[in-house]
Amino acid sequence: MIIEHVAIWTHDLERLKNFYETYFEAGVGNIYINPQKQYQSYFLTFSGGARLELMYRPDIPLNNNTIENQFTGYIHLAYATGSPARVDELTERLRQDGYIVLGEPRCTGDGYYESVVLDPDGNRIEITV
Repeated sequence: MIIEHVAIWTHDLERLKNFYETYFEAGVGNIYINPQKQYQSYFLTFSGGARLELMYRPDIPLNNNTIENQFTGYIHLAYATGSPARVDELTERLRQDGYIVLGEPRCTGDGYYESVVLDPDGNRIEITV
């Protein structure tokens, strides 16, 4: 078995699509629109084959996660860059572009070299080797 894709609700589909396309080199498929349900989505594909579905519908409420408080459920996506230098470089690029860095690049207790940043919607992203 493999995970076919992961999906994220957003209230700004284009902004989130542009973020993952710009910083994480996602390939973007055509937008899907279902006018009857007021639903729109994009599938993003990454070089390793993983896919992320970004979805919008105006009636989906905001979540309760904050920087300080997290709730049960999926909490982050992790992207492997290939090297510690790329982790450092991407983390700094995101910081310079105004994104929140929650965790500076470091070696973790479980052997990862990673940083933690927030995407435009506040979703946590681990940038790893």
